[in-house]
Amino acid sequence: MDMLKDILKAEAEKKKRFLEDKNLVGPRKKYFKRGELLKLEEEEYWQKHASQKDENEIIEKERKKAEEESLKSKESESTLPRKEVIRRLRERQEPVLMFGETELEAFQRLRRLEILEPEVDRGFRNDFQEAMEKVDQAYLDEILKTQGTVEDGKSVNDVKVEDEKTSIDEIKEEASQKLGKGSDSDDAKVILKFLRFLLQLWGQKLNSRPEGEKISVKGKMASATYTQTKNYIQPLFRMLKKENCPEDILEHLVLIVNFMFDRNYVKANDAYLQMAIGNAPWPIGVTMVDVLNDETQRKFIQGLKRLMTQCQRFFPTDPSRSVEYNA
Repeated sequence: MDMLKDILKAEAEKKKRFLEDKNLVGPRKKYFKRGELLKLEEEEYWQKHASQKDENEIIEKERKKAEEESLKSKESESTLPRKEVIRRLRERQEPVLMFGETELEAFQRLRRLEILEPEVDRGFRNDFQEAMEKVDQAYLDEILKTQGTVEDGKSVNDVKVEDEKTSIDEIKEEASQKLGKGSDSDDAKVILKFLRFLLQLWGQKLNSRPEGEKISVKGKMASATYTQTKNYIQPLFRMLKKENCPEDILEHLVLIVNFMFDRNYVKANDAYLQMAIGNAPWPIGVTMVDVLNDETQRKFIQGLKRLMTQCQRFFPTDPSRSVEYNA
């Protein structure tokens, strides 16, 4: 017991001398802040272990450098070259680099724009121009040869429409029995039939316009958009017909079509966005990193979005369940 008292007394004397040496206490200073003591103890510790501190700092710097190099390596593998990103942003009249934005964030902004708004300014200008030229040629042929007459009961300004020989009620009845019931084959057949039916309704609506409207600039633009969409969506139609549509795409299509049958276009649009861009930074399937360079996927994704817009026009619902209701 006496030995323990001596040890405690010695420790107290040692601490007192330390405080006096550091001018924390003295004849005129009986109190001090605990923060001051901790700061002094830390300084004394690092004075004794200065070499270890320097070594720790070097290790930490090397670790951060390695992480930055690894991150840059991954970014370079996943993103487009900066020069290409700049070119595509300028084509869309978008800022090359926003305030506080990194080059990676600029690429991600471009990626979102190209998936969600592929037809801004240039986008698919060559394809659209080709479709426009076909409509213009039909218009010129009508003026030079038919002079506004019709052939076989159809105007040369009509778009080509395939009759699916079905109705929305028949498709919905089939969907209630087969869609989303576990058979990929049945899912593909129902989805294909419904999307083709929407394309048919769209074409029939265009063909029902007055001739004067068809040959107007706005009318020709609408016909060209239909022709372009029909071409864009064909790869998806082929996959569904051959029943070799990737599982992740088919899974999202089932959700989208079910919501469209229910006339809940807000949820249908959410499911579409999930398919197009996903939640993860670099999703898989239809949203792989190279989607920016995969024209086929980008085109049928855009074609699908247009058919969803037409579906909302043909089968309207409450504003709260609509996307861009006023538009």
